[in-house]
Amino acid sequence: MDKIRTTAAVGMLLAAMALPAAAIPTAITVRVVSNGAKFVGTSMGGVLVTVKDADTGELLATGMTRGDTGDTKRIMVAEHKRGDALSSEGASKFTATLDLAEPRRIEVTAYGPLAQRQAANTVSATQWIVPGKSITGGDGWLLELPGMIVDVQAPSTHVKLKGTPQAVRIEANVTMMCGCPIEAGGLWDANKIEVKALLQRNGEVAGELPLKYAGATSQFAGTWNVDKPGTYEATVYAYDPANGNTGLDHVTFMVAE
Repeated sequence: MDKIRTTAAVGMLLAAMALPAAAIPTAITVRVVSNGAKFVGTSMGGVLVTVKDADTGELLATGMTRGDTGDTKRIMVAEHKRGDALSSEGASKFTATLDLAEPRRIEVTAYGPLAQRQAANTVSATQWIVPGKSITGGDGWLLELPGMIVDVQAPSTHVKLKGTPQAVRIEANVTMMCGCPIEAGGLWDANKIEVKALLQRNGEVAGELPLKYAGATSQFAGTWNVDKPGTYEATVYAYDPANGNTGLDHVTFMVAE
């Protein structure tokens, strides 16, 4: 009888060991902050967040950050120690709940801003997550998105201009990835940002044109004197020498005799 009981107990133990562990809901809050600025939120179309198992590639969750850009004073002005939360109530975020039965190495990828695809960049990171140990405190899982938004507004794409010589005005709107404005003497100072157009004619280097702050928020402009017909491409970039943050946009235009 004792042998039978022992055998039964061993069988039950082995059966229990064979059962999969119960999944535990585990929350992850992802926030994406613009390099040198604020959170990227609804006003810029949000950021696409993808959550995967870093080892298997299994897609676990996806969605977009939603909310505002955060408290300007808290993020940009107030003194804070490393580890202090930058986010405030309503600051843009994406939250997913994963059902985890065991610790998993998770990869989070952020792509955006979605409202300015020509400026969109991607940033990702991996981290171990233990079932039941949510990542929601403070700023949650915080990713920093590099770049600046450059949107060439003039000349119009593929416009055909007639007559040489002529002055072609190049204009661009430049903001931080969160949409935060750049202006002379402002929190994001136009005087400290280098904006320039790199020009090509018929695929060959034609020169460079510095774009100056045009007196209106985030507006930069300059005039290029065209003396030869051809197909021109202007690559306009914005560069912050303080941290190397860079963004750019392209436009093409044609000039006929």
